[in-house]
Amino acid sequence: MIVIDPTGPIAPYRQLASILRRRIADGTLPAGARITESDITEEFEVARNTARRALAILRDEGLVYTMPQRGSYVGQGPPEEG
Repeated sequence: MIVIDPTGPIAPYRQLASILRRRIADGTLPAGARITESDITEEFEVARNTARRALAILRDEGLVYTMPQRGSYVGQGPPEEG
């Protein structure tokens, strides 16, 4: 089990973003996979705000996109509607 160090020199949300980034890179979290704040808070035992901030970093990097009322997903952007 991976543990976030709340007293370490790197902020917990940045530690979490790094872990999720590695999972995306190695395919553990494949394109299209849904990532929920609830799943993150449960797995890593962090506050919802910590999960939200980590997802925001990944969204800013283009690794995750969020669809209102649907959640966050791994990928390069929401699918085109047609």
